[in-house]
Amino acid sequence: MPDEPIAAIANAEPHHEKEAAAYRAAPHHHVVSPDNQAPLLTSAWYSTSDLAACLRVDASTLRRWRTAQPPQGPPFVTASERVVMYSALDVEEWLHRRRTVPTKGPNGR
Repeated sequence: MPDEPIAAIANAEPHHEKEAAAYRAAPHHHVVSPDNQAPLLTSAWYSTSDLAACLRVDASTLRRWRTAQPPQGPPFVTASERVVMYSALDVEEWLHRRRTVPTKGPNGR
């Protein structure tokens, strides 16, 4: 892969044309419902291979995270035996929770 900054997950388009068309048609705004759950049907969705490419990890890493006990990694939806999808909103929240912001120590370093 070229050495370029990782695009924001919410702005990254899927690699497959059929998924890309659905992604472009979906609204990309964050609306929260009364139960504080974002409406998943209006968010972008990623397949295992698409999310692996966005995160720059192997798809087997996502599979390993899903099958760990307890499951690890970003939240996922098992749509069928062979289809696992990740909501872009869930992935964004997962990344924010894992984010480390370095702070200056007591001596200013």
